[in-house]
Amino acid sequence: MEQENTKKPLRLRNKILHLLLFFRDRFDLHEGKEDELETIDYIKKNIEFKGANLWILIFAIFVASVGLNVNSTAVIIGAMLISPLMGPIMGIGMAAGINDFELLKRSLKNLGIAVLISILTSTFYFAFTPLNDAQSELLARTEPSIWDVLIALFGGLAGIVAGSRKEKSNAIPGVAIATALMPPLCTAGYGLATGNLLYFFGAFYLFFINSVFISLSTYLIVRFMKYPKKEFMDPTREKTVKRYITIFTILTIVPSVYLAYNIVSRTIWEKNAKTFIQTELDFPRAQIIASTLNYRPDSSGIEVSFVGEQISPDEIERLQNKLQVFSLTKTYLRIKQSGDGTPDLNMLRSDVLKDLYERNESLIQSKDQKIAFLESELSQYASTSKQVMDLGREAKVNHPNLVSFSMNRAVIANIQEEKQDTLLMAYAQFKQRPNTQELNKFEEWLKVRTKADTVALIIN
Repeated sequence: MEQENTKKPLRLRNKILHLLLFFRDRFDLHEGKEDELETIDYIKKNIEFKGANLWILIFAIFVASVGLNVNSTAVIIGAMLISPLMGPIMGIGMAAGINDFELLKRSLKNLGIAVLISILTSTFYFAFTPLNDAQSELLARTEPSIWDVLIALFGGLAGIVAGSRKEKSNAIPGVAIATALMPPLCTAGYGLATGNLLYFFGAFYLFFINSVFISLSTYLIVRFMKYPKKEFMDPTREKTVKRYITIFTILTIVPSVYLAYNIVSRTIWEKNAKTFIQTELDFPRAQIIASTLNYRPDSSGIEVSFVGEQISPDEIERLQNKLQVFSLTKTYLRIKQSGDGTPDLNMLRSDVLKDLYERNESLIQSKDQKIAFLESELSQYASTSKQVMDLGREAKVNHPNLVSFSMNRAVIANIQEEKQDTLLMAYAQFKQRPNTQELNKFEEWLKVRTKADTVALIIN
């Protein structure tokens, strides 16, 4: 019995050992690995930007710029497949990992050349293109998020692992697509061409974040797989190079961690702010017509515009105090109400009905006709109210930049002719103001959809 009890822990240890060996074999990066010197040589060959490589980069930038200009995802993906931008970025990580200062200088020099040529090329294109409006694909590259950081990190890990294999896979082109290095540079060129420095710095910031985390992931894998470090005949020279590499690595990693922390903080804040608006700013007699989120590390703001019944100062103070519950510290709440200059929706409806009745009183001969007429008008308003959400969803399909949509009938006073009339008014808020052609298309669609002769379209 005692012997049996001794065997049980032994069998358990053997099972655990076999399980660990199984997972080690499954996740072993050394199996199928190319010779380290061959991998280093492979990365070195893809660093240089001259001759055909430089022309390929220029043509790829033109393709990506056209894709962003016409809002074509397929064209942008094609341009990223052509782009050779990954080479010097991975070269920086490799150089830091093997203490090769000459390789580091070459990689930084060629990356600088590639970035400069890319921005100049895209600036040239956007300076002469007749299509100057920023489309959704371009706007998506003006500000980095936590997801961009994660994609760059994991994409870079996949890229260096694939590059270290004997049989090269299609992972590296896939990494070029996933990390989207080229579109931010094209967007930076668009910012310069249009004089929008916010677009330029936002897009360049996104490219910088992607490049840093791809280089960092390359450095981590190179160190993990213990690639041979560069040997020096002179010990003093070796110490100097190691010192430079260490300083460069620290100067790269520390700011990247700080930037990533700020991006994570902003993402969490925006999520909490949206939750706060959905759960706390839901009033039965007041409706949100617009909301703006402004994040800053020291002082953030939530601005919400309401139409309808006034929200009391006590309620606003309660909401301000409730921000702490949603982890919205250092955040102020600003509420704009109809009393601030926005017409009250209920009063507007009352005025419209009154005007309709007065203008048609001579045509109505009996009480029943009056009731029937008013019921018909009320039915139209109820139908219009129900249509708003459906029309908004339909409009969103054709106009992806649409943020909010509202529609109602309004009383229009013609001062010169001393007449009043009713007009269908629509309010639309977009992320970026559409061009004239898109606005005309939106207005014509609204007329057909609502069967209205004229529509007053207000754009924010």
